[in-house]
Amino acid sequence: MRIIITGGTGLIGQALAAEWAGAGHEVIALSRAPAPAGMPAGVHVERWDARTVEGWGHLADGAGAIINLAGAGIADRRWTADRKRAIIESRQYAGEAVVAAVEAAANKPGVVVQASAVGYYGPRGSETLTEDSAPGNDFPAQVCIPWEASTKAVEAAGVRRVVVRLGAVLSAEGGALPRMCLPFKLFVGGPLGSGRQWFSWIHLADAVAAIRCLVETPGASGVYNLTAPNPLTNADFSRALGRVMNRPAWAPAPGFALRLLFGELAGMLLTGQRVVPQRLQMAGFRFRFEDAEAALRDLLR
Repeated sequence: MRIIITGGTGLIGQALAAEWAGAGHEVIALSRAPAPAGMPAGVHVERWDARTVEGWGHLADGAGAIINLAGAGIADRRWTADRKRAIIESRQYAGEAVVAAVEAAANKPGVVVQASAVGYYGPRGSETLTEDSAPGNDFPAQVCIPWEASTKAVEAAGVRRVVVRLGAVLSAEGGALPRMCLPFKLFVGGPLGSGRQWFSWIHLADAVAAIRCLVETPGASGVYNLTAPNPLTNADFSRALGRVMNRPAWAPAPGFALRLLFGELAGMLLTGQRVVPQRLQMAGFRFRFEDAEAALRDLLR
């Protein structure tokens, strides 16, 4: 099976590429940048402009799956007006390119998997959120709503579509976890702000396994939360991280300091969502890591 992954050189894209290439599939990773060192063996990296089908669109003809992960980073710098526009437009352009490739294909791809995030739900306190919960109205929600809609047109072309709302993906190789570990290494780790905000997470291995399961399950369609079944508060996660790293978790980062440092972006750190993977569990998916401390021990051992 040919599998195309937009944003295929990122954290999740590389892990998915390695999984499918190792299983003998033809994997094509689309990336705006040259192939980084350490890309999995057997994965072909195709350069693209992240907005059109130029150079790769023909590969969608007969493909088994397209996984659309592309989009500018949302938490890597302050949210200026220009940055906000780039975050939204990068996702819109990538989705439109996927739709164009699907519509031009004589032999349509089997499935399109559209990435999204639990930021879709907005800050909701302790409310337990499932796939049926309403969207929020803050900036992350304003990103996720059109992001999810960007590939909806493939359904009119008869292509099965899955939307995955990802929680914080835990990996020792990138993403949020290495940055979270740094203050603990310096013995100044602790919760962010009050620590009462909920933190919905998933081990990278479970994220990869869930996406593969959804691709390979013909009846899977619609929205799925990709989060571990046991979210926890930021304070509880910080304590678990401190135990795993054998460091204290006593030094909270004050909310006002985070707002001074990160501006509006600090809202993502100081609020959260209590998200559960209801549809994945109903489908019988089995998580390897349901407990945060066990996941952290696996990643940081």
